[in-house]
Amino acid sequence: MIRWAGLLLAAVAGAAVAQGAYFDARAAGQVGERFDGYLGYTQVQPSPRARAQTETINIRRRALYSDLAQRRGASPSEVGITAGCTLLGRVAVGESYMLADGQWRRRSAGQPAPVPDYCTGG
Repeated sequence: MIRWAGLLLAAVAGAAVAQGAYFDARAAGQVGERFDGYLGYTQVQPSPRARAQTETINIRRRALYSDLAQRRGASPSEVGITAGCTLLGRVAVGESYMLADGQWRRRSAGQPAPVPDYCTGG
């Protein structure tokens, strides 16, 4: 599982093609990681360019999750949730994230973004 998650993370990182607008919106907390392995929009909407770049990343993630799911005999949502565990762990200070309860939060200094119990096997 750890090796598979590492490969998945490398692939997801490689799928991030966005430039300035996306990164600005992410740093501003307008775009964040969701528990399901996709990016989402908080209540403050990003610029149209940032939204377009975010949608491109999600489309690439969806294709990647579908491909990995087919090769691993899993569902795309299972692959996305596995990726979400890793991606939530990489949320930087000031960035937003959403857990399975649907609430957006912002990571504060000295406090990592929590991951759901199923990410740690607990």
